[in-house]
Amino acid sequence: MPDLTDKQTFSDEDALEFHRSPTPGKISMAPTKPMATQRDLSLAYSPGVAIPVLAIAADVDKAYDYTSKGNLVAVISNGTAILGLGNLGHMASKPVMEGKCVLFKRFADVDSFDVEVKTTDPDEFITVVKNIGDTWGGINLEDIKSPECFVIESELQDLLDIPVFHDDQHGTAIISTAGLINACHITGKKLEDIKVVLAGAGAAGLSSIGLMKAVGVRAENTVIVDRDGVVYKGRPSGMDQWKAAHATDTPHRTLAEAMVGADVVLGLSAKGAITKEMVASMAPNPIIFAMANPDPEITPEDVLSVRSDAIMATGRSDYVNQVNNVLGFPYIFRGALDVRARRVNHEMKVACAQALAALAREDVPDEVAMAYRGRKLRFGPDYIIPSPFDPRLIWYIPPFVAQAAMDSGVARKPIEDMDAYRTQLRSRLDPSAALMQNISGAVRAGQNKRVVFAEGEETVVIRAAWGFKQAELGTPILLGREELIRKNAAEAGLDFDAMGIEIVNARVSEHNDDYTDWLYARLQRRGYLRRDVQRMINQDRNYFAAAMCARGQADCMVTGVTRNFNMVLKEVRRVLDVKNRMIGLSILLAKGRTLFVADTSIHELPNAEELAEIAIQAAATVRKLGKTPRVAFLSYSTFGNPPGDRGEKVREAIRILDQRGVDFEYEGEMPPELALDPEARAAYPFMRLTGHANVLVMPAIHSAAISTRLVQSLGGATVIGPLLVGLEKSVQIVSLGASVSEIITAATFAAYDEGAAAEG
Repeated sequence: MPDLTDKQTFSDEDALEFHRSPTPGKISMAPTKPMATQRDLSLAYSPGVAIPVLAIAADVDKAYDYTSKGNLVAVISNGTAILGLGNLGHMASKPVMEGKCVLFKRFADVDSFDVEVKTTDPDEFITVVKNIGDTWGGINLEDIKSPECFVIESELQDLLDIPVFHDDQHGTAIISTAGLINACHITGKKLEDIKVVLAGAGAAGLSSIGLMKAVGVRAENTVIVDRDGVVYKGRPSGMDQWKAAHATDTPHRTLAEAMVGADVVLGLSAKGAITKEMVASMAPNPIIFAMANPDPEITPEDVLSVRSDAIMATGRSDYVNQVNNVLGFPYIFRGALDVRARRVNHEMKVACAQALAALAREDVPDEVAMAYRGRKLRFGPDYIIPSPFDPRLIWYIPPFVAQAAMDSGVARKPIEDMDAYRTQLRSRLDPSAALMQNISGAVRAGQNKRVVFAEGEETVVIRAAWGFKQAELGTPILLGREELIRKNAAEAGLDFDAMGIEIVNARVSEHNDDYTDWLYARLQRRGYLRRDVQRMINQDRNYFAAAMCARGQADCMVTGVTRNFNMVLKEVRRVLDVKNRMIGLSILLAKGRTLFVADTSIHELPNAEELAEIAIQAAATVRKLGKTPRVAFLSYSTFGNPPGDRGEKVREAIRILDQRGVDFEYEGEMPPELALDPEARAAYPFMRLTGHANVLVMPAIHSAAISTRLVQSLGGATVIGPLLVGLEKSVQIVSLGASVSEIITAATFAAYDEGAAAEG
């Protein structure tokens, strides 16, 4: 058994304990429908289940409508080639197949379960899978040795009317092809001109060279080498129909000969197959993909010792440019399932590779850097393939796959609105995506708001402004010194001349005197001298940015990356007035619900009048966001039981709203279960809420802040905010050290809030 301990960050016992506890294995089943009542069970099984049974009997395609088939993939193996460990038997493959199921769910929200087939005979394997194949929307073949895997996949594709995809072949091919496209982009090489050598003529290698030919590599510029030497036309031994299809006329007979002057070498063979001498003989700027696992054909360290101009990729996560199949198969199947494709064809694989290559050239989100312990990733020799942790993969890749399926005629259910499809994909793994898509759409459709990013010298803010501009959400203005902003933008890999983003330097702005005079008139009776105000405008970007909004040079602002919330708010409040009651409103997205929680940042211990005003302001904001507010005042008590001072304040807030005759539903005081579950209200028939509450007014800031953070920390929920509501100009204050996506979200809400205020 190979030694797997090199660079391993866990012990063998750690791995066994992970798979053993608290429940053996890595997957389980969860029902998608409620199973709480007798009616639920009657609908789920007998007699209710008979209705879809009859519908499917009349039209088998109805199985996509009434069962899980349309989002279900089988991961099937016979264990003849497990992770490079060889033929260890079908049951030994089960941990790997369960792991594949986990990856399907984690990265593409595809349900799957594993099937281990107890046979090494290809015909018997094909018969088994053929007879059970209609159960699923697609089949992922895994860890089946070559050349049997070619026969199995080909025949099952012909026998079944669903996608059959052997990931060991095509997954590696797709990712390595994406990497090749970008490596050539960086080195200035053209695909049609490069000389490519393949070391290893197994399933993954032959599929990779085939896909690379499909994207532009010329067949005559390729050389394949197996354990018997170069695969050349007319070779008398060690040949089969799959190798013969890629054989070329070449005088080379060894890998060392073939690599002389080669631009690219693909390693899909074994540790040590490629030597330093071979690498040294390659063309300038060589591209070396050493993808054998667990140990590559040659290590990056050895390559660097002889070639400083090489671009290197391996199959390992502890080196840069990992050729990781998880970048491909979840999204191939996601796109294929969503159009009910009959197969995964060449066009879909090419589309996936090209989409992955394009995504790697985009700015890399902060979420990816967090997964790599803060290492900043940027397109270049050390980043030619997207990270598996890139959150954009789920909505970026499948539409290209789906479109290719539609264009090539294998889709049974074409997608009519691709933009809507992308929105739906965002929502599958990110519950905030649908809400943000609606807000972003409204911002794009509205007036082009000018958003000033107060901390414009910070790299994270520059990238956020770039993303805001790229998404066409408005006009960003960076506040800071132009030279430093340009320097930081260049280090982030952003072409500043192409950005078209305005820079304002507070020290030399033509508006300084106007801002100073205006703010001095505002503050002169609050103990400020003119020189104090002048210093504030010249030296503090929060004062300057707020003055820009107040005086009409900007519409709204975003700040907070480098200072805490309270300090920033005090500075902004000296410049801008409160239009209505100022509150902090957090948005909580969990289990398909959108909840708004107030007040999460301003009022520490609100009295009854303040609670009533918080509810009014929160309801108005929720209405502006396109929702119908139903307000619940939360408390430890339920309508006076047990009694207490805080409960009395809540009850007084209800009386105040009763007197004001507000135009939204409200009720209180109550615990969360009464607010969120109408069925729990049987003992309280007087309650006025017509459905579950979506605006939760907390009795104090600590309960609001703790509850939202607790839910987020436990997982399964996303929290946006707190959003600052109520100032005369829209200002959003992000948390210290906020990420690019958080800053863009805040800027989007700032532009949306200012646009809604202008319309009002």
